[in-house]
Amino acid sequence: MNKSSFFIVGQHAVIEALKNPERKVLRVFLTEESKKNIHRQSPNKNLLNNLKVYFKTKKELDKYTSKENLLHQGYVAEIEHLDKENLKEFIKGKNNITLACLDGVTDPRNIGALIRSAVSFNIDGVIIKERHFPKESKLMYKAASGSMEHLKIFEVSNINSTLKNLKNKNYWIYGFDGRGDKDFTEVDWKGNNILLFGSEGFGMHHHTSKYADFLVRIDISKKIDSLNISNSAAIVFHHLSYLKKSVD
Repeated sequence: MNKSSFFIVGQHAVIEALKNPERKVLRVFLTEESKKNIHRQSPNKNLLNNLKVYFKTKKELDKYTSKENLLHQGYVAEIEHLDKENLKEFIKGKNNITLACLDGVTDPRNIGALIRSAVSFNIDGVIIKERHFPKESKLMYKAASGSMEHLKIFEVSNINSTLKNLKNKNYWIYGFDGRGDKDFTEVDWKGNNILLFGSEGFGMHHHTSKYADFLVRIDISKKIDSLNISNSAAIVFHHLSYLKKSVD
């Protein structure tokens, strides 16, 4: 039985979906120039082989993005969802795993940008509440710039029970909060870690924050109250990636 399908737009989002053997691409809508670019980027493999390809003008493709006011760049694709990732199976027998967990983060652009940073700095996966994950958002796929194809995303029904289970499996949970006890760069990032980020406007839910073993902060200028969630995550991901390289 076919899974439900949806549309994505943008050069990187579409090309990476075409490259992903796990992703079912149903139809592709391209300009003549975007078709040439696909072949230039993958000269040794015809990414459009056995696909339904429709050639359109940029103006004709605008109808797929006019509602979201996005730039399609001459690339539109209809795709199916990937198989859902199983968090319990993924962590079984693994060590030194780092996962980001999003508590109440709902903005598609922020989630997409965070996923892009997670892939850039080798975070092992992202945990997000199923109800809050905009899984068919063109904006999220565009902001992720192809990274949706390269990260394990674990959709869970309940963040609190998930954190509780992870604590019981020897994961340290670090909640990021401007009032945290110490700057996150002072932490000895070893073992299995969960990086818990709260929503854009309200931070972590009070009850969820109780599952954090530690509350840590990102020290910033006193002139600014807080950072955007995707910016905060990128800073943290980069620091942890740097530490890992230093150890290796």
